[in-house]
Amino acid sequence: MNEQRFRWRNRQLREHTSVMDGKLAPTKLIKQTTYLNVYLKQWLTGHIWIYEDRIIYTGKELPDNLEGTEVIDGKDSYVVPGYIEPHAHPFQLYNPLSLAEYAAKTGTTSLINDNLMWLFLTKKGKAFSLLEEFMNVPASMYWWSRFDAQSVLREDDKRFFDEQVLPWIEHDAVIQGGELTAWPDVLYGGDEQMLHWMQETKRSRKPLEGHLPGASEKTLVKMKLLGIDSEHESMNAEEVIRRLSLGYQTGLRYSSIRPDLPEILQGLRELNHTQFDHMMFTTDGSTPGFYREGLINPCIKLALEAGVPDIDAYMMASYQSARHFGVEDRVGSIAPGRVAHINLLSSPDNPDPHSVLAKGKWLKKDGEILDQPTTIEWEENGITALKLDFDISDEDLQFSMPIGMEMVNDVIMKPYAIDIEASVERLPDELNEAFLTLMDREGEWKVNTLLKGFTNSLGALVSSYSNTGDLILLGKSRTDIKQAFDRMKKLGGGIVLVNKGEIIFELPLPLGGVMSDLPMEELMDEEEKLKNHLKSFGFSFTDPVYTLLFLSSMHLPFIRITPLGLMNVKKKEVLYPSIMR
Repeated sequence: MNEQRFRWRNRQLREHTSVMDGKLAPTKLIKQTTYLNVYLKQWLTGHIWIYEDRIIYTGKELPDNLEGTEVIDGKDSYVVPGYIEPHAHPFQLYNPLSLAEYAAKTGTTSLINDNLMWLFLTKKGKAFSLLEEFMNVPASMYWWSRFDAQSVLREDDKRFFDEQVLPWIEHDAVIQGGELTAWPDVLYGGDEQMLHWMQETKRSRKPLEGHLPGASEKTLVKMKLLGIDSEHESMNAEEVIRRLSLGYQTGLRYSSIRPDLPEILQGLRELNHTQFDHMMFTTDGSTPGFYREGLINPCIKLALEAGVPDIDAYMMASYQSARHFGVEDRVGSIAPGRVAHINLLSSPDNPDPHSVLAKGKWLKKDGEILDQPTTIEWEENGITALKLDFDISDEDLQFSMPIGMEMVNDVIMKPYAIDIEASVERLPDELNEAFLTLMDREGEWKVNTLLKGFTNSLGALVSSYSNTGDLILLGKSRTDIKQAFDRMKKLGGGIVLVNKGEIIFELPLPLGGVMSDLPMEELMDEEEKLKNHLKSFGFSFTDPVYTLLFLSSMHLPFIRITPLGLMNVKKKEVLYPSIMR
């Protein structure tokens, strides 16, 4: 399949019909199996013919020509479509390649991905070249186009961001607009440019996704009138039903920071809700360790345990997403003409596949992982190690701001009045306050304050991983912060922990200073080490990676440290501006 344009060439189409005529043999035949037909909502028995990367036929007939065909005995297997992740953030320390390769091995063979980091890390032409390269990975990689940066940007950066939006909307690999985290700007702030982008997305016949946590019925209706088609921020069954009743495609979330799915499913059962169309599972960009069992397969398992009928559960994991995004002719079902993304199960009760076909090739067979490695030309497309041409001075680490940020949970921050002496070299360990600096990766500006609740004793954490790609410097000790910065700079980007002059942990992030190049399994172990270190230094929440990511994210309450300065989120007001270095 020429996935650059998401279609097969004429020559290939002729070959596919020749397989039906017996002039060509299928490359694979799954024989005498039980498979899910999502259109009949039934388990059927029969055979599945595959030619290269496409399903040719499903039914009772066997091919006349089997020359060179791999015949798979399917009598003890149940065959379901490859699972779909409809809302992936493929930059959570991992990168889109490592996530896709790992996801596919666990049965999730299609991902609809956030494009946010491409807007910060590379130019449009090179980003589009990367999208073409991702067509070569085993999974089907689709994308969504952001309309807002999820933070506030300085004028030049915002202009660069805005200029890229329309070309992204128009790209063939992009099948959705959103997620719209800046919806208040459209609904209350009169942002006509963003509304225009929404209209252009609809004109392209692509759906729009909202980001509406806790939204009232009135707000949901108004955003529906402005064009939003789907939403994934429901935290309980009542919110799910409210969205469904208004015509929203509704994501049921099971993520590292919001593992709401079990409670939602229990609530739906208690409310006697038995209609599962227009629902889909999502893991919403979880951090690496959350994926030890896979992506969408654990969601199916939870649904089955909650009493969701197996056919509905598997359709929520595949067809419902494909139908919503307008790609059901390619993915999401076991039917003629679809990409050969196929999971073979030992039982409908167990969604962990014993064998996985992705684009017609084995990624897992009878429990054994079969690598299909893909090479991405990162450097050619602008994704390089971070090259910093400046150092940190004592002047950069002056903290005189009267307002700090106090952690309510992993991602919600509230303001507090700073009442300690912050001119000391190291803040006392009995206090759970730390120095915090957000610094431009070009070294042009900085914002200094204090962060309460992250640590009571860690000398320094320096990270090039953040929502905007800018640098985070935090910790108790100015000396340790400078040492950690120097080490992060030498690594070409990463996360470095230093305490009392000793480097105790480092995670290189050589891809733009934001992403690791490690395989997912190794990255999971490194993240676990990071979490354990931070816990030993007083981090009392659950997901420090998300804390780092969202320090500057303006879609979360109540106060944020951003490129413009310390900001009141609700009022979108700069409390204390950033300072030029």
